[in-house]
This record gives sequence, C-alpha cells and structure tokens, in this order.
Amino acid sequence: MRLAVTGASGFCGAAVARAAAAAGMEVVCLGRRPGPGGRHVPWDAARDTPELAGVDGVVHLAAAVGDPPPGAAVEAAFRRVNVDGTARLMTAAGGRPVVYVSSASVYAPGRHERPLTEEHQVGGQRTAYGRTKAEGEALALAAGAVALRPRAVYGPGDPHLLPRLRRAVRAGVALLPGPDTTLSLTAVENLADACLAALAWPSGAYNIADATVYHRDDAVRRVLAALGTPARLVHVPTGLGYAAASVARVAGRLRSTPPALTRYAIDQLAHGVVLDIARATALGWRPRHDLDGFTAWLRTVDPVSAPTVPGSDGGSMP
Repeated sequence: MRLAVTGASGFCGAAVARAAAAAGMEVVCLGRRPGPGGRHVPWDAARDTPELAGVDGVVHLAAAVGDPPPGAAVEAAFRRVNVDGTARLMTAAGGRPVVYVSSASVYAPGRHERPLTEEHQVGGQRTAYGRTKAEGEALALAAGAVALRPRAVYGPGDPHLLPRLRRAVRAGVALLPGPDTTLSLTAVENLADACLAALAWPSGAYNIADATVYHRDDAVRRVLAALGTPARLVHVPTGLGYAAASVARVAGRLRSTPPALTRYAIDQLAHGVVLDIARATALGWRPRHDLDGFTAWLRTVDPVSAPTVPGSDGGSMP
C-alpha cells in the first residue's frame, strides 16, 4: 500500500510515518518539511492542493496547533490550515480512504461525570485550535473519512506536554489547579497504530486513548521523577488559576509574547476528561502502550535534552 501521511515532519505525523514503513507500506510524506523517511512531497496546507497521484490512502495530521492569544488574525491562520486545508485535501483524495486525526478538544468543555463517548456534544470550544479542528473534522466526516479523537498525546519527541511540565516546576514545587482528577492520555504509538488500523474502519468518529485511566497527580509525579525533576505538588483553587491565566494573557500582550499560562491549560488540568474507547476496540484495535513505558524511556535519555520535534505539522494538542 502507498500511504500519504500529511504533516509527517511533526510529532504525531512522524510516528505514523515510521509505523507505516515498519508495516511494509510505501510512505509519501506531505508537508513543508520532509518526514522521517519515505518520499517527500512538498505541501503547504494553508495554501495548496496536495498531490496524491498514485496514493492508496491518506492519514491527515497536518495542522496548526498551539494556544496563542485570541484574535482575528490567529483565528484566520488556524482556519487556513485546519479547515481550508482539510477541505482541499478531501477534494484531492477523491474517494480514497482518509483518516483525519482530530482531537478530544472538539468536545464541549466543562466538568464530565462519566467517560465521554463519541456522541458527546461537539462545540463551544474556547480556542482557535479547538474550533477549527471541530470544523475540519465535520468536513472530513461529511466526505466519508474516519476521524480519530486522541487526548493529550505524549511520547518520545513530544513538543508540548514535557516542556509544559518542566516550566511548571519552580523551586521544587508544581502548582496544579483544583483537586486531583482522572483523565485519559494517548501514547503516540497507540495513536499511530490506530491511524493504520482505521484505514479499514467505517466512516465515523472514534476516541483513541490508552487503556489505563490515569490519576492526574500520580501521572505528573511519575513524569517529573523520570525527568529528574521531582516536585511537591500543591493544589490551588481553580479560580485562582483562571485569574493567573488572565494576568499572564495581559503580560503576554504587553511583551508581544505568548502567555505563560492560559485558561485552556487550566481547563485541561482541572477538569479531567476520560474517553470511552469501546467503539475503536470493538473493531480490533488495542492500545498496547502506556505511561509506564514512556517514563521508562525517559530514564534512559538526558532529561535536559530529551528530543522534541516541531509540532506545527502533525502535532496534536490535548
């Protein structure tokens, strides 16, 4: 099979490209930069129509990711990639199997008392990323694609979660909003396996996460310890976290830099989100990786220079 992987130079895209090559597929990497192997076909998702001649299927991971301050320019930039780029890709696919890597960020934010199924409300996102990923997903599903919804993707090369955790530690203390909660995380290897399996799945949305449901505080402690930066976790009121995010937003505007803390980040830490993955496992997919394997890997590398890859192509926000 000749598989096109968009955003193959990014964190998640590179993992999918490597997994596809290991499975014996011929990989075509579409994006602004080459992927970890295979043939590179340049594609600017914000402007161009992708070249898919000779391709048998597509895994679409190219995305604008991040949590920048809100504004019309930011919204337009995210829309050009996550919505318009997806529309161009689906047209170019012309009926080929397409797996669109979405995000659990498409779900309406808030407190959730039980695991979220794929029927949970989509909408009400508080960031340009969440809004445009939801709109791009809707386009892909309408065209017959499979949409995967991972949450908080982590693993070797992670450009998002590890740096955030490192920055959270000050003088041996890490502040966490609200009491401990439970949440789903997605090992990048589990996502890559799901992307390949989903090429044969019926069109629709599927949650993708580790089999384990994690306790937030325990997961943070384990990762920080594996990084060589153990910290005492201190709970602060969620409202205080939101207030700090507001201050950080103002400070970021004054300095013309991204805020050090955002309301979205507080939401992700304070309100645990557990994903029901029964729909995907019913089709034979099994999450084989978990946080234990990742922390074991972290202990084998230099914690200061643990490798990361760019996240703007094929990255995944929580």
